[in-house]
Amino acid sequence: MANVLITFPIFSNYLKKIKEKHNVEILNYSKPLGEEFFIKRIKKYDGIIILLSHKITKNVIDEGRNLKIISNYAVGYDNIDYEYALKKGIYVTNTPDVLTEATANLTWALILTVTRRIVEGDKFTRKGRFKGWKPDLFLGIDLEGKTLGILGLGRIGMAVAKKASSFGMKVIYYDIKKRGRKFNYFELEKVLKLSDILSIHLPLTKDTYHLLNKERFNLIKKGAYIINTSRGEIIDENILIKALEEKRIAGAGLDVYEGEPNINKKLFKFKNVVLTPHIGSATVETRTKMADLAILNVLNVLEGKEPLTKIIP
Repeated sequence: MANVLITFPIFSNYLKKIKEKHNVEILNYSKPLGEEFFIKRIKKYDGIIILLSHKITKNVIDEGRNLKIISNYAVGYDNIDYEYALKKGIYVTNTPDVLTEATANLTWALILTVTRRIVEGDKFTRKGRFKGWKPDLFLGIDLEGKTLGILGLGRIGMAVAKKASSFGMKVIYYDIKKRGRKFNYFELEKVLKLSDILSIHLPLTKDTYHLLNKERFNLIKKGAYIINTSRGEIIDENILIKALEEKRIAGAGLDVYEGEPNINKKLFKFKNVVLTPHIGSATVETRTKMADLAILNVLNVLEGKEPLTKIIP
């Protein structure tokens, strides 16, 4: 029997199976777990299942002498030094595909919520301030005829783009590579200039860190909305806040943050900013599928098989 660490309780159809086959330790840490935490514990484990907030560094990997697989309970894997792990012969896996639609749906929820001022209206109504219909009460914008700019046309970006036709929107996109002819590809600067709503779906890499910096924020169409359900560090939040203060953008819908789980408190003051706690994949069905995939990857590797969704550099 192998030793397996699961860093947080997850609900899965395969939890019973992995417990029957291996020694499984389940922790209950939702807070970020860093290098020191894992260095003290990693030696005895053959496989680990971690959350996005749990960091697996080069030093941790060096201490994981028995480690065969790092299974990430997320589609992104910027919390793992995966290239070093692969050099050491350790599998790194993620949970792609299964959370695509859930995250795309949350993206659209944020788009609709911020452009139609749903949160503002809800608070206004709960306070008993609604005294009847008025022509100018909480005016938002129509989506029909507007341009949706997508940064990153991968699985999630594509799912968001496909739903845009239901709202009568034109879709343009920027990505590292052109992805077919269904949607119009433009260079980044042009997407920023043309988009009424800008939705971010890029992975976090050294090239996308602070992709939306001061220079690029100055290119964004005045009055546009920014939606981010990918990684907070892609946006320079201080520049975003300044753009909101100067009313150069109309609003934002954010599910991720640069200093996550810490959030810049200046964002709280804006009525035209909708903030959610990184819940892009937070449906019962999707989180169960993610857990199933994370566990199956570990089971396969411990049985001498290839994992289902290994990271390939």
